[in-house]
Amino acid sequence: MITYIVKRLGYIILSLYFIITITFFLMHAAPGGPFASERALTPAIEEQMNEAYGLNDPILVQYVDYLVNAFTFDFGPSFKYVGQEVNDIIIRGLPYSLVLGLESMFIALAAGVLLGVIAAVKHNKFGDYTAMIIAVLGISVPSFIMAAGLQYIFAIQMQVLPIARFTSFAHTILPAIALASTPLAFIARLMRSSMLDVLSMDYIKTAKAKGIGQRVVTYRHGLRNAILPVISYIGPLIASILTGSFVIEKIFGIPGLGNEFVVSVTNRDYTVIMGTTVFYSVLLLVSILIVDLIYGFVDPRIKLGAKGGNG
Repeated sequence: MITYIVKRLGYIILSLYFIITITFFLMHAAPGGPFASERALTPAIEEQMNEAYGLNDPILVQYVDYLVNAFTFDFGPSFKYVGQEVNDIIIRGLPYSLVLGLESMFIALAAGVLLGVIAAVKHNKFGDYTAMIIAVLGISVPSFIMAAGLQYIFAIQMQVLPIARFTSFAHTILPAIALASTPLAFIARLMRSSMLDVLSMDYIKTAKAKGIGQRVVTYRHGLRNAILPVISYIGPLIASILTGSFVIEKIFGIPGLGNEFVVSVTNRDYTVIMGTTVFYSVLLLVSILIVDLIYGFVDPRIKLGAKGGNG
């Protein structure tokens, strides 16, 4: 187990190195600069600002400096927000994104598993068809279209929920549902397929033959094994939530990290772009490691150190 964790941490560090490197050179390969959109600046003042922020240094010097700073989580000052450090911007936006992400994950997992179980238990019946229609809609409709539809129905027409901002629990409902809609649909389909396979196994048939009730067989014996593929999907689920939050936070006016990232791209704020990218990458890579460890504990048949290490 220790060997496996150390090896995975090594892979995380290597992955972060490539992410930082690719992001850095992509930013510098793009035409223009962070101050090019400032029409009020004279060329002389722009040159002074480039010098002050180290943008006139050789590209390799900038790269080495940023690489060292990134691995110490010192992302430097924002080019657009005077007097603000990138770390402060991340700390300011993280609570909003964290609440939205956790709520979306809860909705996706709870509703997805429930729909999948209903579809499997009611196979080829009304419950199955209804659950799969919801799943197909969730996969087919992009999150930004879902967000606009939810705003129109529940905020404008019915006026039961706020249309934007993020100041109370009521403000979290629509963006969380919009963000959860696509992963919810994938989980429902995955759970349905897994549950159908489990319910057709011999030990389930034996339990039924012994007179154990359908509900006990389904939820005590079937669900326990059928949910394993859903646990393995939590890694991609986190990635989906993180990337989807960029658009959803912008639509609902949520001052989270996703919104800050979109604004930084528009403003060509190099340090904020790279800082948020590195932070999201760390969050995703560590989350995937934690999910893999949990999966190994939930299903003892899986040997975490089987591939190249001792568990």
